[in-house]
Amino acid sequence: MTWIRPLTSEVRQTIFALSSGRPPAAIAVVRVCGPQARLALEKLIGRVPKPRQAAFARVRDPDNGEVIDEALALWFPGPHSETGEDMAELQVHGGPAVIATVFAALGAIPGFRPAEAGEFTRRAFDNGKLDLTEAEGLADLIAAETPAQRRAAFRQLKGQIGDRAEAWRSRIIEALALVEARIDFSDEADVPENLVAPALLTVQHLRAEIAAVLADSGHAERLRDGLVVAIAGPPNAGKSTLLNRLAKREAAIVSPFPGTTRDVIEVHFNLGDYPVTLLDTAGMHEGSGPVEQEGIRRAKARAEAADLVLWVTDGSAIGPAVDNIDKKSFISKTWMVANKLDLAVDKLWISNESQSADSFTISALTGAGLDRLVAALSAYAADYFAVTESSIVTRARHRHALEDTAAALDRALALGASGREELIAEELRAAANTLGRLTGRIDVEDILDVIFREFCIGK
Repeated sequence: MTWIRPLTSEVRQTIFALSSGRPPAAIAVVRVCGPQARLALEKLIGRVPKPRQAAFARVRDPDNGEVIDEALALWFPGPHSETGEDMAELQVHGGPAVIATVFAALGAIPGFRPAEAGEFTRRAFDNGKLDLTEAEGLADLIAAETPAQRRAAFRQLKGQIGDRAEAWRSRIIEALALVEARIDFSDEADVPENLVAPALLTVQHLRAEIAAVLADSGHAERLRDGLVVAIAGPPNAGKSTLLNRLAKREAAIVSPFPGTTRDVIEVHFNLGDYPVTLLDTAGMHEGSGPVEQEGIRRAKARAEAADLVLWVTDGSAIGPAVDNIDKKSFISKTWMVANKLDLAVDKLWISNESQSADSFTISALTGAGLDRLVAALSAYAADYFAVTESSIVTRARHRHALEDTAAALDRALALGASGREELIAEELRAAANTLGRLTGRIDVEDILDVIFREFCIGK
C-alpha cells in the first residue's frame, strides 16, 4: 500500500510507554518504538534477543547496574513490526515502582521520550500498516463494552470499510481514465468515440452501491454510543427506582418527595449484548422555581432526542395502564409503564394478556413485571441494531465522506448528456479524492489529531 504522506522527523523519534493496564498488575508491558529501540535493549538487558522470540532477561539500571526486575524481552525489527519501525517490548512485573524505574532508565537515554496518546497507532498509519478507518476500528475495539460493539469494531479493523472504499476509488479512477482518454485523444483514429458512456455506466452502478450502504448507516453509527432510552413521566412516579432496577445499582437518588431528580442522570449498561444508555429525567410538570423549570426543560429535550421513551406513571390507584396513562406525545417511540404495582388497590386488571406490546405494568420496588419489560427492551435493541451486522459505516465521518462522494457522482451523471467531458472528469476526481480522504490516502492532517487523541497512552 503506497501512502502519500511523508514521515516527519517527529515520527522518527524513539518513544516509550506502558501499553498494558494501569498498575498494579501481574504483568506490565513497556513498549519502545523508533530508530533507537535497539539501544534500549542493549542498555537495559545487555543484548538484543532474536526477532519475534521472547527471551528471559534481567533488566538493569544503566547508571549503576542494579537489577530492576526479571522480565521477558522481545525485539521486532522494522519494517516487519506493528508500527513499521523498530520496536522492543519489556514484560516486567506490574508494580508501580518497577514501572517507574524502567521509565526513568528509558527517559535517561538521549533521544528517548514518553509517547503521546495514540502515537504508536499514528506511526502504524504513517507507515502504511493500516489505513485511517482501520485505526478508528482499533480505537473502537479498545473502547468496546458489548459483544455487538466488539464485532463491529473488529470488522472495521480488518478493513471492512477501508477495503470497500479503496475498491470504489479504483473503479472511479478507471472510469475517470476513460473520460480523460476521450478528452486527450479525441482526434486519434484508434481511440473509440464512445468512452464516456461505459464510464458513466460504471459510475451509475457505483452510486447505487454507495446509496445502499448509506441507507444502513444510521443505526450502525449509534452502536458506538448505544441505544438511548429515556425514562420520563410525572414527578414521584418511581422513575429513579426503575433506573436503579434496570441498571442493577444505585445510580440515582430515590426519595418519596417529588422533584428529587433535577438534572438528567445517564447510566450505560449492556442489555442483551447491545449497549444501552438509560436517562433518568426530572418529573414533568409545571416547575415551581427556575432551577426545577430548567431541569424539566432538559428532561423534555433529552426525552425528545431519545430512541425510546418509557413514560412512567403511578399506577397504584388507577385502572389498566393502556387506558388511563396520560399519553405524553414525543417524536420518539413511547412505551407506557404503570409503576407501583405493589401499592395497587385492585390488581385484578394487571395481567400480561391484557397489556399491549407497548404497555407494561410493573413494580420497580419489588421487581414484579420487570422481566417482561426487560425482555421487550432486549428485543427492541436487537431489532434496532440488526442492520449493523451488515453495515460498514460506523462514524459520522464515514457517512459524510460517502455522502460527498455520492453527490460528486450525481453531478457527474447529470452532466452525462451535456458532452462536457472536462466537467465530468472534474467531478470524478472530486469523488476519488473524497474516498481517498476516508482511508487517509489523500492528505487528512486536519482530522488526524482529532482521531488519534481518542487513543490511550501506549497504543
